[in-house]
Amino acid sequence: MARRGRDPVRARVASGIAELRPDLDRRRGWTLLLDGTPQSHVDLDDPTHLEFGYTRRLGHVVDLAAPPRRPLTVLHLGGGAFTLARYVAATRPRSGQQVVERDGALVELVRRELPLDRSWRLRVRTGDARDVVGRLRHGTFDLVVLDVFAGARTPAHLASTEFLHAVADVMAPDATYAANLTDGGPLAFARAQVATLQAVFPHACLVADPAVLRGRRFGNLLLVGRRDALPVDLLAARAAGDPSAGRLLHGSELDRFRGDARPVADAGATASPAPPHGTFETR
Repeated sequence: MARRGRDPVRARVASGIAELRPDLDRRRGWTLLLDGTPQSHVDLDDPTHLEFGYTRRLGHVVDLAAPPRRPLTVLHLGGGAFTLARYVAATRPRSGQQVVERDGALVELVRRELPLDRSWRLRVRTGDARDVVGRLRHGTFDLVVLDVFAGARTPAHLASTEFLHAVADVMAPDATYAANLTDGGPLAFARAQVATLQAVFPHACLVADPAVLRGRRFGNLLLVGRRDALPVDLLAARAAGDPSAGRLLHGSELDRFRGDARPVADAGATASPAPPHGTFETR
């Protein structure tokens, strides 16, 4: 499977058919797709470039998690092409990071074709996110990011209060938790996830495109939680000023969005809904 210049790279991995597609607008830019659905974008010349709107929102969370350039200890649950880990390494030098990705073949493909800078303090672990979290030392991480999809759906075992309590145990007292999920229509999954987040973290917010919040379009929603106050004004300003302008809900607005949804326990947890055919596909 040799790469010829800027030809796409395709390989079968545990998650399906992976493709690394060259970005025609960026000399060393690549998009990772799984079964035709875009997962990650990487610019090897500029790891601070975040192409996808949901990834830029995660970047805003990274930027506001601590004063600029202060190193963070970060746990990434879900690897993809390590886009956010590259961003952290570039914007917060000397940060210690762990990436957990279940698909070992995908990890090998990305590391071979989109190599990481050897100076970065970045460890990649192959395994299930929940299993790995259960083995980590308590109070370790300043930031935990959940961005795990199996067949374009967040797995049920990563959508419960039990899972979030396990995550909270490995977070430092002033740490931040951020989760990328997808939903559409009545947003029942997202509302239940807000209730689940609020059951574990006293401070919470949600950021999404207005069309997604109104149920008019299936798309990404970013949930953020902390034990202490969130920088909601700064995060709201960044979300609103992004090329993919987003709206932030917190406080009473978030409570109204949640409605009568209840926290989800393991016994009743379900995977996020599958996106309508063609929602994220690009050809």
